[in-house]
Amino acid sequence: MTALARLNATVQSRKSADPNSSWTAKLFSQGPEKCAEKFGEEAVEAIIEAVKGDQERLTSEAADVLYHLLVMLAARDVTLADVEVELERREGTSGIAEKAARS
Repeated sequence: MTALARLNATVQSRKSADPNSSWTAKLFSQGPEKCAEKFGEEAVEAIIEAVKGDQERLTSEAADVLYHLLVMLAARDVTLADVEVELERREGTSGIAEKAARS
């Protein structure tokens, strides 16, 4: 099992945990909107580090982004498996062609 899969399993297990015992459970208790807000904040922090060119900080912020993405998805009952299916559907398709197909 990959680190991302283990993290996802932990996030899923915290959906029903006590908010006083888990940061993830606390985020869930604040609702999907708060989970999305936190994801956005972390994404901006990752962008800032990417622009600065600090690989170590970008790596750290990227880990935060992945964690908060999993929380946001779970808050809306979208699973990592759902995302993987979508990625597999897009596999082998040019990004240009995929974007054009959305229009």
